[in-house]
Amino acid sequence: MEGIYDWAVLWEWVEIAARWTHVITAIAWIGSSFYFIALDLGLRKAPGMPELAHGEEWQVHGGGFYHIQKYLVAPERLPEHLTWFKWESYATWLSGFAMLVLVYYLGADLYLIDPTVMELQVWQAVAISLASLAFGWAVYTTLCRVFVNANQTVLMVALFVVLVAMSWGYAQVFSGRAALLHLGAFTATIMSANVFMVIIPNQKIVVADLKAGRVPDPKYGKIAKQRSTHNNYLTLPVLFLMLSNHYPLVFATEWNWLIASLVFLMGVTIRHWFNTRHARKGSPHWTWAATAVLFLIIAWLSTAPMKGVAAEEGAEVSGAALTYASASGFEDVVGIVQGRCAMCHAAEPVWEGMYWPPKGVVLETPAQIAQEARRIYLQAGVSHAMPPGNLSYMEPAERAAIVQWFRSAGRGGIDG
Repeated sequence: MEGIYDWAVLWEWVEIAARWTHVITAIAWIGSSFYFIALDLGLRKAPGMPELAHGEEWQVHGGGFYHIQKYLVAPERLPEHLTWFKWESYATWLSGFAMLVLVYYLGADLYLIDPTVMELQVWQAVAISLASLAFGWAVYTTLCRVFVNANQTVLMVALFVVLVAMSWGYAQVFSGRAALLHLGAFTATIMSANVFMVIIPNQKIVVADLKAGRVPDPKYGKIAKQRSTHNNYLTLPVLFLMLSNHYPLVFATEWNWLIASLVFLMGVTIRHWFNTRHARKGSPHWTWAATAVLFLIIAWLSTAPMKGVAAEEGAEVSGAALTYASASGFEDVVGIVQGRCAMCHAAEPVWEGMYWPPKGVVLETPAQIAQEARRIYLQAGVSHAMPPGNLSYMEPAERAAIVQWFRSAGRGGIDG
């Protein structure tokens, strides 16, 4: 099909819709999470508070004043209207998983599997991915139960060890891009499962006790608070990891797993400053110095040689790429791409001021061009996104040739 019904264009819009949904729901979840942590840390005792109230806070916003009180366990009676904060988390995870399927599972040959890292069949890579997400929750929740009454710093250190191990493990199995994305998904699954499996169920137990006239057990609130605090400290690293696929210096280096590990430490130092400020316990400015040092270490690590960026000259194409390499017009497209795109998309770009290929995409050989067929079609054929600002003066006829070649592959490589 052509025009608006072209499958590649339609598929791109499915991904756009899923990504947009994911971003919107993530903003809602992170916003409410940050707000309630800041609110909780700012609560203070005040004269005249209800007997069971733990603390209160006065806030001003939108031209009005808000008086908020928190009950550590529960109030004496349940109000008629109770607002639950849960769908922000659920929708974020569901839309994120949809993106994982659309981009990494259905595009496994291009994004998930790197034969130079580990030879995997698509089903094997997907199975490892799914199993790792379930494994992460099982290990994390076991640690929480073991350390529920211990020093929470010990628990956080144990969790960090798990995250470092998973970061290294993913880098031994998947492509660099997929390794960091999966570490983000691994952590996000823990965060969302905290809400779905612990925080909301515990709150429902408290509500049920109130309705039945029983005094709720305070342990449920304690456990929920523990998990909520963990989510607060894990949020910033997850955001970094989810955006990492845009930056080859992050995912396509020899030390990508260590970079990802250090990002978790940066998340802790940044959140510690904000949480301390919200608790009115001062301004630990040393956290920003520590964050800067960690960032500089990461930047230094990123200068290690990138792995798997360029395929060897004459490398054979495989899988779906073979269809595009065999399609009518491929030789012309190779000449167009090498002439208009390869000055930037090269293992060693020749464009002044550019030191690595954008997004790690190299388009120097026919094999590499065939492998990136869909992106070339979408960004230089049906749209004019590439070259940026048409700096290499790609002609309309050349864009038309790219479109004709790609669509020819969809018709079995036969023009007509």
